Amino acid sequence: MRILLVGAGGVGSAITRIAARRPFFEHMVVADYDLGRAETAVAALGESAARFSAVRLDASEQETVRAVLVEHRCDVLLNATDPRFVMPLFDAALAHGAHYLDMAMSLSRPHPSRPYEQCGVKLGDAQFDRAAEWEAAGRLALVGMGVEPGLSDVFARYASDELFDEIDEIGIRDGADLTVGGYEFAPSFSIWTTIEECLNPPVVYEQDRGWFTTAPFSEPEVFDFPEGIGPVECVNVEHEEVLLVPRWLKAKRVTFKYGLGDEFIGVLRTLHKLGLDRTEPVSVKSGAGMAEVSPRDVVAACLPDPAGLGERMHGKTCAGTWVKGTKEGKPREVYLYHVVDNQWSMREYGSQAVVWQTAINPVIALELLSDGTWRGAGVLGPEAMPPRPFLDLLAEYGAPWGMREQ
Repeated sequence: MRILLVGAGGVGSAITRIAARRPFFEHMVVADYDLGRAETAVAALGESAARFSAVRLDASEQETVRAVLVEHRCDVLLNATDPRFVMPLFDAALAHGAHYLDMAMSLSRPHPSRPYEQCGVKLGDAQFDRAAEWEAAGRLALVGMGVEPGLSDVFARYASDELFDEIDEIGIRDGADLTVGGYEFAPSFSIWTTIEECLNPPVVYEQDRGWFTTAPFSEPEVFDFPEGIGPVECVNVEHEEVLLVPRWLKAKRVTFKYGLGDEFIGVLRTLHKLGLDRTEPVSVKSGAGMAEVSPRDVVAACLPDPAGLGERMHGKTCAGTWVKGTKEGKPREVYLYHVVDNQWSMREYGSQAVVWQTAINPVIALELLSDGTWRGAGVLGPEAMPPRPFLDLLAEYGAPWGMREQ
């Protein structure tokens, strides 16, 4: 297997460090708009760098991406960029005849007149619209294969296959007790993506109603997270699992709730009130004259790079899937989860917990695809694949998962 990894930021760099320890692939090309960042990611691998190379690549230029796939004879493209670049990379992989994986799906657009009641363009719609072309080409686009979405969806399929006869609700619940020393405000993941997720109308699925939306930060609940994290208030957030799970699994209700905290929600509300969450460029004065800049890009540039916060971070992050239903006629409720301690991920891999937890899952998926354990054609989510091999390999990678009866 020859892999083109696009994006050498926090998650991309963590992918290289995890993949370097596994023998399943022949070569990985690490591509980034900033060549120096790609070169740094490869150089950090030391003696393991022989199977890696670095190139400069603009992810927005489909033909350039296709040319790199051809030049390096890559048979799979792994997208580790932010969601703005999903479609050019997705289309380039199809045009080349390569398989494709991502960790975030094509962007949504709110309903023009009823954004907090009805869906407009949903996450992933642009990709699923091309499913027939991928199937006809005999190529696989495995979408939403990070931690959330990704591992959370694997948990959902495992619960459906082995733990329940009927499911009332599948609810993704994400929480952490991470702190970052030396900063008043320092998100542990891409602020660009976080703004997109948290300020868009959250989507909820109900069997009798289909997909619908609510207001941001709706339906707060306190969820008790395992391994010492404890109770965290979680709220509805737009996320891919709600759009993926019902396509393959039967559940009466599907939700995603994220533990943000009052301070984080307050900052996001302020950014929205000031228009600083916008992606459309605005004209500003600069030393070289007027410049067109995106307010959201300015916010991201003013905050510390999450990939570089590991030494200042303390605590744990938890991703998991809560499922409620019946088994053999009896009520059952479980929480399937994966916890990463930042001190451990920094010591073992030099990557902070949130980006490392995201990165391990596409690497495992690539390994399962390489040996034929996972296979398929078309645009598929993790729910379409057998879950047990993935969960077994997760433990083999040294990152075991857990299950708690509620």
